[in-house]
Amino acid sequence: RLRLHDGKLVKDRRYHLRTYPNCFVAKELTDWLVEHKEAPDRESAIRLLQKLMDHYIIHHVCDEHSDYKDAKLLYRFRKDDGTFPLSKDVKVFLRGQSLYEKLVSVEESILKVREENSVKYQRAFLGSEMIDWLVQEGEVESRQEAVELGRALLEHGIIQHVSNRHHFFDSDILYHFWINFRRRRRLMELLNENSSRALSESPDSPFCLRKLNPEPGNTSFLSVQTNKEIKVVSAVRRSSITSLSGNSNAYFTAPPTLVFPPVPECNPKSVLKRPVTNEELLSPGAPYVKKTLTIVGDAVGWGFVVRGGRPCHIQAVDPGGPAAAAGMKVCQFVFSVNGVYVLHLDYQTISSLIMTGPRTLVMEVMEAIE
Repeated sequence: RLRLHDGKLVKDRRYHLRTYPNCFVAKELTDWLVEHKEAPDRESAIRLLQKLMDHYIIHHVCDEHSDYKDAKLLYRFRKDDGTFPLSKDVKVFLRGQSLYEKLVSVEESILKVREENSVKYQRAFLGSEMIDWLVQEGEVESRQEAVELGRALLEHGIIQHVSNRHHFFDSDILYHFWINFRRRRRLMELLNENSSRALSESPDSPFCLRKLNPEPGNTSFLSVQTNKEIKVVSAVRRSSITSLSGNSNAYFTAPPTLVFPPVPECNPKSVLKRPVTNEELLSPGAPYVKKTLTIVGDAVGWGFVVRGGRPCHIQAVDPGGPAAAAGMKVCQFVFSVNGVYVLHLDYQTISSLIMTGPRTLVMEVMEAIE
């Protein structure tokens, strides 16, 4: 995605008197994948892009096509229009990536080549060292929260006990990062996700989450992203990631398997009980109050979804995210974004304003007086 932005393949495009921001032409992207050897042939490129559609990475700009068509049609990355689905599994993965990047970029890192039983392990650390570091850097508020985070990372296959015999504990047990986030990866790995041979040769693929005892159900949340790249931040997380329940002995009876997180539903029904007009919001004596919210994005985003248009409303708020901490609630109406009056805009335009703006977001919202 970043390479396509840099190469101007992703850009604002005009079609039938309407401008579609941050989109690409399907046929041009297929050509690009083959030309840049990201796919061996056109058929593989089409299969690859269909895989991205199946997992809500890209979509048709008007959602009129559920299949990827190798034609002059406009598609867009969901991360560019604020509809990228973040399930709990993906949030854990992104948190692990953020921690890894922070650890490998500091001097005297706790990640080292370590030896146990005459075997050397890359990216290894002691459980107690990781706990100390997480608390010291403000990544967690307590050692117990650090243990919960470590267990979530282990259960998702991001870290692992070196001999795969123990869960994560605040002790001198040796663990290592199972995923090497800096290994160069090929998009074609996506087409081999169900191949056990391919997975055994590439255990640290970023396209799959290697989760033991996957939870049933769907805890997904759609989040507007802060930047094109994930930022490393040291702010205290507002909520810990609860580890999975179950007997730890039974947990290790079978080798881990690679699974994709459940695919979330991207266009939920509006949370508004009835439509509200701008005239109604702004009329004298209307039962609405204006509030100013200052939201500092974290490594995952700001943690809310805007939907509707003229006026737009807050469709969902991540209870553990920055927006919720700032006082944002569902059903609030968006009055302004970073000083720009937006009551007359649709949610795609507002999402674009948010994503292209600064990490610290200042929003004016209007909410009904209870």
